[in-house]
Amino acid sequence: MPDTRYLITAVVVSAAVTWGLRAVPFAVLARLRTSAVVTYLAAVMPAGVMVILAAYCLRDLPHADRARVLATLLGVAVTAALHLWRRNALLSIVGGTTTYIIMVI
Repeated sequence: MPDTRYLITAVVVSAAVTWGLRAVPFAVLARLRTSAVVTYLAAVMPAGVMVILAAYCLRDLPHADRARVLATLLGVAVTAALHLWRRNALLSIVGGTTTYIIMVI
């Protein structure tokens, strides 16, 4: 069994590393707030991430099953329409998912 001093040292080092890893982003973030690149990414990334997620979800769409393709495309259309209409992510997700589930059942 390890020595008590060894265990205490291991806990202190682990705590210091954990604290440091949590503190570094806040220290770096102050300098990045005025960066033009970060401002651009903050404006563009949400739409880009949503496009990537949509492509990922639709990549395995079974083209032979026309009913499933229709249900998926209708669910995506309802999600997009609700989001453009109300700008409420929860409403859009629930509405699109509900439409898809009703069409599949």
